[in-house]
Amino acid sequence: ALYEWNYQRQLLAIKARETHADAADVVEDHIFSEKFLLERPLLSSIRQPKSPVLLIDEVDRADEEFEAFLLELLSDFQVSIPELGTIRATTIPHVVLTSNGTRELSDALRRRCLYHYVDFPDVEREARIITARMPDIDVDLALQIARMVEAIRKEDLRKSPGVAETLDWAAALAGLGIDDLRAEPEVVFETMMCLIKTAEDKSRMTREVSDRLLGKVA
Repeated sequence: ALYEWNYQRQLLAIKARETHADAADVVEDHIFSEKFLLERPLLSSIRQPKSPVLLIDEVDRADEEFEAFLLELLSDFQVSIPELGTIRATTIPHVVLTSNGTRELSDALRRRCLYHYVDFPDVEREARIITARMPDIDVDLALQIARMVEAIRKEDLRKSPGVAETLDWAAALAGLGIDDLRAEPEVVFETMMCLIKTAEDKSRMTREVSDRLLGKVA
């Protein structure tokens, strides 16, 4: 995420300088120069001529070492590379971190961020998301799907379906030629596995529960 060295190019440089008597010192200074540095997104974001937007998605899935890199970046907008020293930002990027709550982020990282909670969209907005991603889907079907998903989220589930799961389910239903959920309760139940991601939730989402929730779609 920060940087890498171009090992293939370094090896070629070492081979090319093997005949020099002072090769060891010369090569070490040479191959650990910016010429051999491969910038990755974090480093690249602070070296742009104009302030870019840096999106770090699902930061809660990263390890503590990566968080340490972020702390330096978000505190001083600089990064440290042992062979080159400290590289300071040419421009300050607009940094957006997202987290799904898989684990608690460190207090140090939280202090450097402004927190905003993004809830699930309401029915109308989720239906618009479905039709935006699937222009050929029937608007009424999109609304039914959004209402059904909203009802499922109110159940006592370990993992409520997100928008991505809603889109997967909508694609499955559209692919099966379904245009009215209420007319196809069996298909609704069978395809609902697009929304369920744990064995515990699967055992809770019985046909009886599915039919009960389907009654709320009308």
